[in-house]
Formats: sequence, C-alpha cells, structure tokens
Amino acid sequence: MRDFKKASDLFVSSIATFTASELLDFKNFVFYSVILGLLCQDRKMIKKEIIHSPDVLAVNRDIPHLKEFSESFYNCDYHTFFRAFIEITTQVSNDVYMKDHAQFFTKEMRLVAYKQYLESFKSVTIENMATAFGVSNDFIDRELSTFIYNGKLNCKIDKVSGVIESNRPNKKAEMYQNTIRKGDALLNRVQKLARGLDI
Repeated sequence: MRDFKKASDLFVSSIATFTASELLDFKNFVFYSVILGLLCQDRKMIKKEIIHSPDVLAVNRDIPHLKEFSESFYNCDYHTFFRAFIEITTQVSNDVYMKDHAQFFTKEMRLVAYKQYLESFKSVTIENMATAFGVSNDFIDRELSTFIYNGKLNCKIDKVSGVIESNRPNKKAEMYQNTIRKGDALLNRVQKLARGLDI
C-alpha cells in the first residue's frame, strides 16, 4: 500500500513493547522502524525514538550499516549517509517485504535528505552540495531537476552561476489564498441555493 507514514508511526510506537518474536525477529523490527522512521518522522521524533532509544541502540550495531545510516542522517553528515545508504538500499532490495518498494524508498529517502540539506540555506552552489553528498555535480543537477519538475522540491537551479536557490513557500500567504478560495466556493454554493429557493 506504501502508506509508509502510518507504518512508521506503528513501528516506532511499538519498539518498547515489541514481544511478537514468533512473527518477526527484533533486529528486523528495528531495521524497519529505523528506515521508515528516517523517511517519515520529523527530527524531534527521530532523535527521541530512534537515535536515543535504548531499545534501538541495543541492536542497531548488530545490523550492518544501520547505526551509521541513522546517525549520519540525523547529524547531517551527508557524505557518510550516502555511503551507508547504498548498503541499506541493498538490504531493502533483498528484504522480503520491502523489495517491491525498494526503488520508491530510495527515491523518497534521497528526497528527504535533499530537503533537509536545502532547508539550511537560502542558496548554495551545486558544487558545494555535490561535495557534501560525495557525488558529482551532474548527479545532483539531474536529481534536483527531476524533483523540482515533479513539484517535490521548492527551489530553482541557476545553471549559469551554478547556484541552487531555495524559495520556501510563505505559509501565511498560502493560508490566505486557501481561505479566499474556500470562501468563494461557499458564496457560489449559497447563491445557487438561494436561486433554487426563489423558484
């Protein structure tokens, strides 16, 4: 179903009380909790329920690359994150439940990492971002272009100067526009209803 947010909420909330080891090994349970948590949860929840969770810390060293993957993401060490991410992607691709969603997961996880990185800057050069992630300038350019085109990233690329400019949406203006739109729709309905009653 790819309802990763709901799945993540359920996994994360069940870490401390997990006892169904006949269904799923606890290591696998933690693996799913961590990868889905990083994909769907906010930083506060990641810190509390994943990075500093004693239950996760007890087993995440035993799962190859998981500790490095989660901590580098949280600490914004994107070069290390991408190296660990390659290994995690291989595990996801070989997992019985996640293999059908591996391509979707890898794309969405990269998007979350790019968003987290770009949130810190008003503008950044393509070269600096590529260096931070340990990839080529062309790779970052292609990746971001695809996400921008699909409306998943709020930024634009100035190819001439090699700069990525973030244009964060103005929440108040967006709320105002939504209120106006809903108000117009409501007025139209009331007018139609009034015309109907006159007849």
